[in-house]
Amino acid sequence: MNLSIVRRTLAPVAVASAAALVLAACGSDPDTSNSSNEDTPDGGNSEGTDGDAGGESLSGTLNGAGASSQESAVQAWIAGFQGQHPDVTVNYAPEGSGAGREQFTSGAVAFAGSDAALDEEELAAAETACGAPAVDLPLFIDPIAVAYNLPGVDNLQLGPVTLANIFNGTITTWNDPAIAADNPDATLPDTAITPVHRSDESGTTENFVEYLAAAAPEAWTYEVSGEWPSELPGEAGAQTPGVIAAVQAAEGTIGYASAAAVGDLQTAAIGVGSEFVEYSAEAAAVVVDASPRAEGRAENDIVIELARDTTESGAYPIVLISYTIVCTAYSDPAVGDLVKAYVGYVASDEGQQAAAAAAGSAPISPELQSEVQAVVESIEVG
Repeated sequence: MNLSIVRRTLAPVAVASAAALVLAACGSDPDTSNSSNEDTPDGGNSEGTDGDAGGESLSGTLNGAGASSQESAVQAWIAGFQGQHPDVTVNYAPEGSGAGREQFTSGAVAFAGSDAALDEEELAAAETACGAPAVDLPLFIDPIAVAYNLPGVDNLQLGPVTLANIFNGTITTWNDPAIAADNPDATLPDTAITPVHRSDESGTTENFVEYLAAAAPEAWTYEVSGEWPSELPGEAGAQTPGVIAAVQAAEGTIGYASAAAVGDLQTAAIGVGSEFVEYSAEAAAVVVDASPRAEGRAENDIVIELARDTTESGAYPIVLISYTIVCTAYSDPAVGDLVKAYVGYVASDEGQQAAAAAAGSAPISPELQSEVQAVVESIEVG
């Protein structure tokens, strides 16, 4: 079994890999084969069964790239899927959401993981690369934890305005009156605060600042974007591991990252109404279930407009919905069959439970699961 999470560190290698993958995604198929290549798999079902319609043997290579926040989940998905299909190799490069969307919209990979849905310009580019529209499928629901390094200060509580003022540089020491007001029973040191943010374009960043803009608009007046505002103070870390490493390395640091990645770091409870709520998969699911669909999206493009400023009891509002982005048609039958089978497995009960066990994510609801599976089954192949 080949379980492959690819980290590209040399630009020439990445460019060469991307060039080769363009051909695979678009139809000349140098990397991908299907030993039967007869009937198209149905993408699996909600019971997490084999993932192809007639039980045919799948083989070949499937390439994807994108969000590092999904990495633990993707490792579990690849292991489970390849356990069912030992002749298939799934490669995923966790280079960040922006990089994943860029590679997908250029035709370099067959699917992408992204913590933000495709925007209008990216949708147009993706349709050109796919030869058909692309769709965003919400398959990974994960709280974004606010991790900090402040020995002796446990159970830290931060209201939305306090949090925004920490990251915009207005609050600079841990014993600031605003932090003290959120933590009346804590003894806070005068340690300087070092905010840590992502250096790369990131869906995690976009989700985090979208929360700040919605919950504390008077304190966070910056554009909502996957790129951190360059004028703000702090330290930058590359991808999720870089942020975690920076927070671990020095006292007084505070950063944001997928909850699955924070390990033993201290994490803050976030103010929601009159409560302070710790992150959990269950608390993240409360927000998702209460949130409407984004308006103006095409049929089968399942994008959720998160209710960031919720005051609902027990809700954790800093939530990341990470999408799996696919074409609605693949000219290469081998690539299309693999996409349908793999994404069908990811959306299945088995796939969602595997991600929950590996990454602490919240499984998507049965209703959303059925909707996603219908989209996967409708993907045209050949």
